[in-house]
Amino acid sequence: YMCSLSFFHYSEYLVTAVINPRSLSLDSYLINHSLEYSVAAMSSWIEFAIEKFLFPDLKQLRWISVLGLLMVLFGDCLRKTAMLTAGSNFNHIVQNEKAQSHILVTSGVYSCFRHPSYVGWFYWSIGTQVLLCNPVCLIGYTLVSWRFFRERIEEEEMTLVHFFGQDYLDYKRRVPTGLPFISGIKTEP
Repeated sequence: YMCSLSFFHYSEYLVTAVINPRSLSLDSYLINHSLEYSVAAMSSWIEFAIEKFLFPDLKQLRWISVLGLLMVLFGDCLRKTAMLTAGSNFNHIVQNEKAQSHILVTSGVYSCFRHPSYVGWFYWSIGTQVLLCNPVCLIGYTLVSWRFFRERIEEEEMTLVHFFGQDYLDYKRRVPTGLPFISGIKTEP
């Protein structure tokens, strides 16, 4: 778990350094993402410790941990592939102004999911809790992550429609967000 957590944050920084060095900062590690992220991480560690003490057999379910590891690997690989595919168009902060270099990326993993980096992070975060055999945080992470990405996608898609107009609307019609029960902004009556 700690190796996957460390690798996720280090690779966020490393990939940002490669694809968009102008936006590189210590924040690119995403360790200080938000207070909510820190609370979630602490909650998962506390749950793990309490359950390990009270119900040690719960933490010995190897097949569940292996499933969690596969989810972590899939999610992280998808996120980094999305970042690399988007190149300098990727930024950790939703952009409010369109730069001249901004293009609508629809190839690679973006041909399967409109928001592959969010899909990757979603399954990575849930996978960490499956890996730890944390049932309470698994439910919490799933609900909170889903809500966060639903709101984030709506905000981002308003910007993308503003930036790319009909091209984005056409892309939106063809390609799903990739996240369950999240369709993005409503653009048609």
